[in-house]
Amino acid sequence: MLSDRKEKYEKEKKNRRGSENINEGKAEEHMDVRVKHCLAYVLHTSGTTGIPKIVRVPHACIVPNIQHFQVLFDVTQEDVLFLASPLTFDPSVVEMFVALSSGASLLIVPTSVKVLSSKLAVVLFSHHRVTVLQATPTLLRRFGSQLIKSTILSVSTSLRVLVLGGEAFPPLTVLKSWREEGNKTQIFNIYGITEVSSWATFYRIPEKLLNCTLKCDLPVQLGCPLLGTVVEVRDTDGLTVQEGSGQVFIGGRNRVCFLDDEVTVPLGTMRATGDFVTVKDGEIFFLGRKDSQIKRHGKRLNIELVQQVAEELHQVESCAVTWYNQEKLILFIVSKDDSVKGDILKELQKQLSSHAIPDELVLIAALPFTSHGKIDVSALNKMYLNYINLKSENKLNGKEELWEKLQYLWKSTLSLSEDLLKVPDDSLFLNSGGDSLKAIRLLSEIEKLVGTSIPGLLEIVLSSSILEIYNHICQRVFSDEDLTFRKSYAIKRKLSDMNQEESNGKSLHQQSDMTLNCNDEMNAFVALSRGSQILSLNTARFLTGLGHCSSDLISQSNIEHLKNLNPPACIGKSKDSSCVAEVSEEGKSVMAAEKMELHVRWKSDTCKCVDASPLVVIPASDKSSLSPTVYVGSHSHRMKAIDLYSGKVKWEQTLGDRIESSACVSKCGNFIVVGCYNGIVYVLKSNSGENYWMFATEDAVKSSPTMDPTTGLLYIGSHDQHAYAFDIYEKKCVWKLKCGGAVFSSPCLNMTPHHLYFSTLGGLLLAVNPATGNRIWKHSCGKPLFSSPRCCLEYICIGCVDGNLLCFTHMGEQVWQFSASGPIFSSPCVSASEQEVFFGSHDCCIYCCNMKGHLQWKFETTSRVFATPFAFRNPSGSNEMLLAVASIDGKLWILESQSGRLQSVFELPGEVFSSPVVWESMLIIGCRNDYVYCLDLLSGNKK
Repeated sequence: MLSDRKEKYEKEKKNRRGSENINEGKAEEHMDVRVKHCLAYVLHTSGTTGIPKIVRVPHACIVPNIQHFQVLFDVTQEDVLFLASPLTFDPSVVEMFVALSSGASLLIVPTSVKVLSSKLAVVLFSHHRVTVLQATPTLLRRFGSQLIKSTILSVSTSLRVLVLGGEAFPPLTVLKSWREEGNKTQIFNIYGITEVSSWATFYRIPEKLLNCTLKCDLPVQLGCPLLGTVVEVRDTDGLTVQEGSGQVFIGGRNRVCFLDDEVTVPLGTMRATGDFVTVKDGEIFFLGRKDSQIKRHGKRLNIELVQQVAEELHQVESCAVTWYNQEKLILFIVSKDDSVKGDILKELQKQLSSHAIPDELVLIAALPFTSHGKIDVSALNKMYLNYINLKSENKLNGKEELWEKLQYLWKSTLSLSEDLLKVPDDSLFLNSGGDSLKAIRLLSEIEKLVGTSIPGLLEIVLSSSILEIYNHICQRVFSDEDLTFRKSYAIKRKLSDMNQEESNGKSLHQQSDMTLNCNDEMNAFVALSRGSQILSLNTARFLTGLGHCSSDLISQSNIEHLKNLNPPACIGKSKDSSCVAEVSEEGKSVMAAEKMELHVRWKSDTCKCVDASPLVVIPASDKSSLSPTVYVGSHSHRMKAIDLYSGKVKWEQTLGDRIESSACVSKCGNFIVVGCYNGIVYVLKSNSGENYWMFATEDAVKSSPTMDPTTGLLYIGSHDQHAYAFDIYEKKCVWKLKCGGAVFSSPCLNMTPHHLYFSTLGGLLLAVNPATGNRIWKHSCGKPLFSSPRCCLEYICIGCVDGNLLCFTHMGEQVWQFSASGPIFSSPCVSASEQEVFFGSHDCCIYCCNMKGHLQWKFETTSRVFATPFAFRNPSGSNEMLLAVASIDGKLWILESQSGRLQSVFELPGEVFSSPVVWESMLIIGCRNDYVYCLDLLSGNKK
C-alpha cells in the first residue's frame, strides 16, 4: 500500500495548486467544533509573526500532512526522526506521528543538550544516526557553517532528508556553502501557518541546482500544495493572481481550524497568511511577511532581503535584522572571524541600495531563538537596548577625545581609508561621498557617542565642514568650557560699533573705470546666473520691439536679440599676462569627434575652491564702453570681478570668511550682494568692490540672494533658520521670517502671482508675500531641501534628497512628482518655452521632464550631478537649444536639450560644484582646483 500511495502522490504533485475538488462530497457545509472527536489538539500561536491566537486543530486538518510526509520522505521503520520542535509548536505533531505511523524511531533529547549545538550534533549524527530532520533555518544556523558542513551535510552523514520551514528559506548561495562536496542529503523547503496546521506546500531542491557552481540569486520557490491543501495568491482587491505579486491564502475542504472563539467554520475556508509572494511562470516565490515590509527613507523595503544579502557575505556566520521601535534598522551579526563592522558595512554598501543600509551593526556571540526554534526578536531588541546603554555609559573625556572619535565616525560612515590619518578641517560631508542617508547614520552615532540628542545637527552635518560640526557639538556638550576650535562670530556682535574699514577685509583693486551712481541714475544691464536665470533691467529702449518692459525677467530664447549690445567676442588670450594664467595641458576635451568643442579662453586663480556659481552682468547702454563682468567668490574669502572677454581682474575684495553664495546685482546695477560663512550679507560697489553696507544674520549664509525688480528689495536665507528682506538703499532689514529650518538654497521670486519661495533643510517649501514677509502657504516634503525652487508661469518645481522632483501650483497644490534613482541637490532649470524642466541627480544622471512630470530623456554622466543645468541657444547661429551641465568629477557636458544627445564633453582638472553660466559663445564656471574658468564654445568647423 505504501508503494501504491507513493506512486499516486508523485503523479499528483506536479504543477497543481490544489489536490482535491472542494465541491466533492458536500455532506457537511461547515465543520463544527462541538462534534464529538472533532479536535486532535489545541495550541497557541507564538505571536512572532502576528497577534497570538488560540488554534483548535481537527483530525481532518492535520492527518493529510502526516500521510503526505510519510510518502514524500519515504519514511520506514529503519529511519530515525529527531523531535526538534517543542510540543507547543505544531510541527512537533507532524514529527511525532510521521515517525510513529511508519514504525520509525523518534529521538527526544533534553533541553540541556539542545542548547549546546556541538554536543547536539554529536548526539544526533554520531550516537543516534538521525536520518530525517525537520527544523527552522535558525535552528540549523546555530550549529555554525563549519559543523553543518563537516557533520550534518557531510559526505558520510546519516542525514537522508533535511526539511527546513517556519522561516524564510536560506539563500541558495549559503545553502550550497553548507554542503560538503558529494553530499547526497535531500533538502526540502516547506511552508505553512499554524492557523491551517501545520504545513501547506513543499519543494525539493533539485540536485542539479545544489551542485551548480554558478551563483544563483533567485529565491527558492514554495513549490506544490500538500495533500488536501489549496493555495491561492490574491491581490489587494481579493482577486486571484496568476502572474505578479500578492498575499498567500491557504485552505482546503477539510483543511480548516478553529481560531479563538470560532465554533463553526465553513468548509474550504481560505485563511490569509500575511505572507507576500510573487508568481512567475506558475511558480510561487516568497517575498516576506507583511510586517517585514517597511517604508524607510520614502521607499519600500523588505527587511528579510537585508538579512539574505548580509548572510551571503563571507565574514558572516549568521545574522538577523530588526526594525527597532519602527525607526531604526539594526543588523545583528555572528561573525565567522574577527571581522570589524566597517568591513562588513563596506560590503553591504556595495550590494544594497542606500535606503537598505542598516542604521547599526551589532556584533553578537550567538543569535537568540525562541522555544520554537525561530529568531527571538524581543531578545534582540533587549540586546540592542543594552548595547545603547553600554555605549552611553562610556563618557567622553573631553573635547580632544570628541575630535578623535568624530574623525573615526566620519571615516567609517564614509568608508574612507584608514590610512587617512586626519580628516581635513574643511572637509564637507556631501563632498566626501556622503548623502542624506549616511548623514542620518552619522547623526545617530554622534548622539550615541555624546549620550544626548543635538538639535539641528542633521542640517549641520549635511551642509558644514567637519570642524563646524565639531564646534556645533561642543557648544551643546561642553557649553561650560572654552572652545579651542570654536569659530568666533564676534563680528556679528560688534558690527554696529565697528568701523567699516575694520570689518571689511582687504580691497586689492579699488580703482575703477566706472563711476558709482547710488540710485540717482539707473544703469541698463542684463544679468545672467545659474539655471538660465536672466534678468533685464532698465533696457526698455532696446527691448520695446520684443514687448518687454523696463524691469523684466526675460527668457533665454530672447538673448540673441541683445547680442548686438555687446562688443564682438574676443577670441584668444588676454594680452595682460599678469591677470590671466597661461593655459597649458590641464583641462582637456575628452571627445574629439563631437559637434562642438570647448577650449579654455582664460582662467583666474582665486587661491581656494570655487563652489559658488558665477554672476555675469552685461551693460546694455548704448553709451557704455564697459565690457561684461563676471562676479564670483571662493573659499579663500575673496570676491572677484573679472572681465568676461579678457579674464582681467577688475577688482578683488577679501571678505570675512568662505564664500559659497552666488552674487546678485542690485536694481540700479551699482551694487553686488553676496552672503558669507561668517553670517554677514555684504553689499559691495559693483565698480570697485568697496564695502557699501553689511548686515549680520545669526549663522552662516550659503543662500544666494534674489532681487525684486519691481521694488529693488533683496531676499536671502540663512542657516539661522530665517529669511530676510533688505532695502540696501535705506540700509535696513525690511522683514525677517522664521522658516522652520536652515535655508541653504536660494529664494525664488515669481512675478504673477507675486510670491517669494524659500526651501529649508527641515524639508519645508514656503510661499511668502515679498512685501510683508507673511507666509502664504507651506508644504512639508519630509526630507532636507538643498535644491532651490524654480518658477514658471503655472508651476514651481523643486528637488528633494529623497530623489523626487516635486511640482506645485502657485497656490501650493502638488501637481506631480518624478522619482530619480538618487538624491537631488541640483536645482531645476526650466526651458525657455516652459515646457521642460532639467535637473541632475546623485544617481549620476541628467533628466528632462515635461510639465506633466513625464520623462522625456535621461543622460548618464560619469559622476554625481550637484550643479544646476543651463539652457542656451547654440552659438553657431542655429535655432538649436543646448544644455550645459557639470558633474562632480569635473566634466562639463553639452547636450541637445530636446533629445539629450551628447554634443561635447570637456574635463576640468578638479571637482565641480559650481553651476555653469553661458553668454554668447562663452561658458563660465568655478572649479575646486581654485580657478574660475571661461571656455569658448566652438562649432566643429571653427577651430
